[in-house]
Amino acid sequence: MTRTGDELRLDGNAAAGFLGELFTFDITRATATCDGCGGSSAVGALVLYAQEMGAVLRCPGCSHLLMCVTRPHGAWWIDLRGVRILRVAAP
Repeated sequence: MTRTGDELRLDGNAAAGFLGELFTFDITRATATCDGCGGSSAVGALVLYAQEMGAVLRCPGCSHLLMCVTRPHGAWWIDLRGVRILRVAAP
């Protein structure tokens, strides 16, 4: 059974579990600036499409691809080329 894009679509808060394994801070509170439209959003407000093979996070304003995250063979692969700036507040 093939799922449609709307059935796969979640908000970026759903990415907290696997991203929390990579970052010791709450990544969903970080702010990502889209390289496509220049808009800024909390990672938790990004649009997430997740499947067994990995996750894609898109800009909620223009749908530009911001992040791709996969974990093949026990190693994380993170592509952030769509994020112009990732701002994390200091503790």
